[in-house]
Amino acid sequence: MPTPTIHHVRRLRTVALALALVSLAAACSSAEPQASSPSGTSSASASDGSLEAVEQAGVIVIGTEGTYRPFSFHEDGTGDLTGYDVEVARAVADRLGVEVRFEETQWDAIFAGLDAGRFDAIANQVSITPERDAAYAFSRPYTYSPGVIVVAADDTSISSFADLSGKKTAQSLTSNWYSLAQQSGATIEPVEGWAQAVALVAQGRVAATVNDELTFLDYKTTFGATNLKVAATTDDVSRNAFAFRRGSTTLVAAVDTALATLTDDGTLERISRKYFSEDVSK
Repeated sequence: MPTPTIHHVRRLRTVALALALVSLAAACSSAEPQASSPSGTSSASASDGSLEAVEQAGVIVIGTEGTYRPFSFHEDGTGDLTGYDVEVARAVADRLGVEVRFEETQWDAIFAGLDAGRFDAIANQVSITPERDAAYAFSRPYTYSPGVIVVAADDTSISSFADLSGKKTAQSLTSNWYSLAQQSGATIEPVEGWAQAVALVAQGRVAATVNDELTFLDYKTTFGATNLKVAATTDDVSRNAFAFRRGSTTLVAAVDTALATLTDDGTLERISRKYFSEDVSK
């Protein structure tokens, strides 16, 4: 192999130097911090869950599904995020004097996202249960909903859960309402969901369906249904609220104050009637 000339050596040094500079630039580029979101906070994480941190950031980050009509959804699948819970969250943020940013995530991962600090709170019709109450902090409820028996508008044979005994009801086998209907003595007609259940009731193929009152009110408001009615309600009422990480004491207190004000000035009632034609906030 011939010995390299001085020209060749200089050329090799120049190439090596260029490669080193490219590698250095790439390393510097990869070490740059991620760009902040428009709100001024990193899109990778939320605050520590305190009111002070939210006020300092100027934004409260809310976890929600974005696919849960009429509570959190995109109109036609592509429009702006809207819904009952979304509007309540925006009204609360306005009372706190901060912006609101929604982080959309699947329900199965929403509490893990809260635990990881991806958002400050969840607004997604989270029911306050003993198990959740032991693990998380909750605001005062902004939705109340009992279970209901839905029957045809002209049905007078059912006025209580005891009247379901021997009657056929349409229920999803994976829902809590299936168990309640079964405990009441009903014969169950399995269905995939609410739409199929109410169709069977309207057609007279089953006597009733048991479900959440909010589901019925949304259906009635959306479709103007006058062929169905609520025959009876449960004594137990589901209470739905904002969920927070434990230790978010100051933020929970501020949100509670905001919700109280929004109740007193009629804002929650107005939002509620927009989506359900009734006030479900009390």
